[in-house]
Amino acid sequence: MSSPDEIVSAMCQSWSDPDPDKISAFFAEDAVYHNIPMEPIYGRAAIRDFIAGFLTTFDAIEFDIHHQVVKGNVVMNERTDTLRGNGRETPLPVMGVFIVDDGVITAWRDYFDMAAINKAFGL
Repeated sequence: MSSPDEIVSAMCQSWSDPDPDKISAFFAEDAVYHNIPMEPIYGRAAIRDFIAGFLTTFDAIEFDIHHQVVKGNVVMNERTDTLRGNGRETPLPVMGVFIVDDGVITAWRDYFDMAAINKAFGL
């Protein structure tokens, strides 16, 4: 079985050539994904649907992990996510917290400034 560190790193890497089915496979059936400025998403199927919807606007996201620490089943990383799409690249500084149980992500919380997302969407 892969370690929590390896699971989170692989999930982050999977966004560079994104497939909603492959990305959502990293999550438990009852996982929670919470982009803190927005409402949380509950369950693997809903996470998959969110990812698929998000990818209608962006082609890929490159996760550049600057620091990643692990304590037991908790993984935290400081990173810059570069959103690529429509001929643009939008860097987004992010702090992520992941809980990994039995080889799958059971919780993912990302903290970021919503203004950067609004800019990326032209809002």
